[in-house]
Amino acid sequence: MQKARLIKTQDEITLLSTACMMVDAAYDELYRALKPGIRENECVGLVSKVLYDLGSEHVEGVNAISGERCSPHPHVYTDRALRPGDPAYFDILHSYNGYRTCYYRTFAVGSASQAQVDAYKYCRNILDAAINAIKPGVTTADIVKLWPKAEEFGFPNEEAAFALQYGHGVGLSIWEKPIFSRLVSLEHPEVIKEGMVFALETFWPASDGWSAARIEEQLIVTKNGCEVITRFPAEQLLIAGVRYYTVDGPLPTTREAQSNLNVQSNGNRPEAKVTSATRTM
Repeated sequence: MQKARLIKTQDEITLLSTACMMVDAAYDELYRALKPGIRENECVGLVSKVLYDLGSEHVEGVNAISGERCSPHPHVYTDRALRPGDPAYFDILHSYNGYRTCYYRTFAVGSASQAQVDAYKYCRNILDAAINAIKPGVTTADIVKLWPKAEEFGFPNEEAAFALQYGHGVGLSIWEKPIFSRLVSLEHPEVIKEGMVFALETFWPASDGWSAARIEEQLIVTKNGCEVITRFPAEQLLIAGVRYYTVDGPLPTTREAQSNLNVQSNGNRPEAKVTSATRTM
């Protein structure tokens, strides 16, 4: 049955694309809702409602990970409340007429630090390197060679880092053939063929030691390359929540969460300027 599921029919591809469309809509609602104070479990409930309203038959799981929980990477949600400057990433897994999704996105609440921005860029770059190499005839080993080794992002070996830089078929199950992993694909490569549908997902921890980025795309292998069917924007890190304004204009969206780290100080004691409005009469 694993071999029989490798190549999808056009009807199966339509159902998989429709399932992804529903997650596109869930991410749109989630982006609008993210703000300080919302909890991870509330995010799961919001996503589930959108999917069921659109016709999902089963929400298999929603990973909701935020703040200091981002690195190392868990796969369960909690009742943690989001705070300004938090990274938050989500994986949405559901079924439409039997066909599944596995679809990560990462956001930042209000603003993101430079460390978070850099982690996201690298996470996106190694994912895009894999996507750009997909075409019939290449192997899973060719793809995983483009990804960093486990030791390069803080893990002792590929088993410990399993499923962080990863790829897997998606169809009637969340994980089907082919499998992309440095743990198994280098020694047991599989040939990529037209009509396969799979997800590629990458993870990268930030240099701050606690935040991270996680991105995943589902794609169809075409005659000459591939087509990505997960369409919610992910080329750059999205900032969710209201835009804050200061006396000098919009607050930058790339900034440290601690305000004092964003203020240049000359080391002198600040002095308030006396104006006619503040002068005592």
